[in-house]
Amino acid sequence: MPEATRSRPALLAGHRAHLADLQDAHRLRRLAPRAGRDFASNDYLGLSASPALRQAVGEALARGVPIGSGGSRLLRGNHPEHEALEQEAAAVFGSAASLYFSSGYAANAALLATLPQRGDLIVHDALVHASAHEGMRLGRAEAVAVPHNDAGAVEAAIARWRTGGGVGRVWIAVESLYSMDGDRAPLADLAVIADRHDAFLLIDEAHATGVFGPGGRGLAAGLEGRENVITLRTCGKALGCEGALVCADRTVIDFLVNRGRGFIFSTAPSPLMAAACRAALGLMQDETRQARLATLMAEAGRLLADRLGIPSTGAQIVPVVLGNDARTMAVAQGLQARGFDVRGIRPPTVPAGTARLRLSLTLNVAMTDVEDLVEVLEPLLEPAA
Repeated sequence: MPEATRSRPALLAGHRAHLADLQDAHRLRRLAPRAGRDFASNDYLGLSASPALRQAVGEALARGVPIGSGGSRLLRGNHPEHEALEQEAAAVFGSAASLYFSSGYAANAALLATLPQRGDLIVHDALVHASAHEGMRLGRAEAVAVPHNDAGAVEAAIARWRTGGGVGRVWIAVESLYSMDGDRAPLADLAVIADRHDAFLLIDEAHATGVFGPGGRGLAAGLEGRENVITLRTCGKALGCEGALVCADRTVIDFLVNRGRGFIFSTAPSPLMAAACRAALGLMQDETRQARLATLMAEAGRLLADRLGIPSTGAQIVPVVLGNDARTMAVAQGLQARGFDVRGIRPPTVPAGTARLRLSLTLNVAMTDVEDLVEVLEPLLEPAA
């Protein structure tokens, strides 16, 4: 047998042991097909399979928009559809410019790895997304976490850093709506703090875009256009497509094009997807869907609170915190077996001891589906005898 194909049992022994440990702790992740009524996706407006987007994609193909880009944006990968999307996004969200990335993860990582410089400080919410942590790990600035949604702690961290000799720029990184808790950042207070300290405010609007704000412009809609505000708006959630848009001052965008390694060295997103995103921006501004989702959120929130004692978040994300990893997965599997696509979320995605079901409310379900879910979930949540 050739040396290259001979079995080496010990070669991946450490990796197998790690996977076994995850299995024992009820934290082993596995890919599972979509099945049952949708209480798991981020397709909040139900656009991903909508006839309107299908038609937009068909029309784009008919006018010759290619599926693949063929290269990075700085080589031959730049396409008029990318630029049209960026121009329209800037106009819709009220920013000077925007830049299209392949995913929200890539955009967040590029932002925090590129913009803060050596000698700067990043003050970030303790629950900010993993992609932000990736960017901070790749970057050169000092980073400090502060307690969740505590604007006072943000200002205190800046003051301590200045007292300790910090002289660079401050960057404040938060999510406007947190993906696992459904609660909102104190954006107005943070904007005041950013202004007072000549700091930049980076706002991840992934879960607010399309759902909140006039015309679906998100929770940061009133802050767009400020030189010191940068927003990230994903296209793969409420917009039903793929990719992400960074909206900011033109200088910020030009800096990312010139220094953002995650942008420079990546093959450009599909021009066809850019065309789909542009169509989705138009659909987003029709507030009919947003109003229907708001009604569903309100009615579902009341039912979950009345029947199950689950506090309403006032958002489309409703955590059912069970604490124990094994119990969380057992309840999720029980729901899945009964035709409801509900997923269990465990550490390290959420803090230890806060394993939960993440109920996601989308226009892919109706209030009758929520009522059916409650009927099935209620006995599953009862303590064991």
